[in-house]
Amino acid sequence: MSASVRQRIVSLSLVAGRPALLLLGLISAGLALRHLGLDAEIAAAGQHGPLAFVGLAAAACAVGVPRQVVAYSGGLAFGFWPGATLALLAEILGCVGNFYWARWAARAWKARWLARDGGRLERLSRFLGANAFAATLTLRLLPVGSNLLLNLLAGVSGVAAGPFLAASALGYVPQTAVFALLGGGVRVSQGTQIAVAVVLLALSVALGLALARRRPMP
Repeated sequence: MSASVRQRIVSLSLVAGRPALLLLGLISAGLALRHLGLDAEIAAAGQHGPLAFVGLAAAACAVGVPRQVVAYSGGLAFGFWPGATLALLAEILGCVGNFYWARWAARAWKARWLARDGGRLERLSRFLGANAFAATLTLRLLPVGSNLLLNLLAGVSGVAAGPFLAASALGYVPQTAVFALLGGGVRVSQGTQIAVAVVLLALSVALGLALARRRPMP
């Protein structure tokens, strides 16, 4: 087996393995909450504080909490549709905050920061700049990488704000819906809803991989 084939197998394993582990962890956490009787308290608290949830969730996204966890929490607290909507709003606010903070405050660190990892961040920056909307959408659909890092990288690299933020909002939708559906399923003990969430996540990953093959990343 050639080195390139082995590297591709390892990359695919990471793409498939990380969301699978995240799914397993969140399902386990939700079931534990139900067993302890805490899920009802979370749901009851959520119904009285959607604005508080958005604020806290946006702050969580801005400091690097995975957006999938935010979406799952929204589904668990509010149910699928309200939870997905509130989580998506929080994710977008966190993205906007990261992007403009980096653009206004971190430009002085640009050269040193982009030189990290042997210049890989610089190559990723050029990849974003070449076609901001398509490249950002591809990266958002893949369940790997750091949401926070991508927001900051786009901010310091000079990528146009409009295409980046629009593609981010669109790219957030599939996994936000999937994980809010998962949280809502755990909330009401609906196994079918959980199964649908797992299938939809697999389809989202497949779509991201298809886009990545058409536009190879650095």
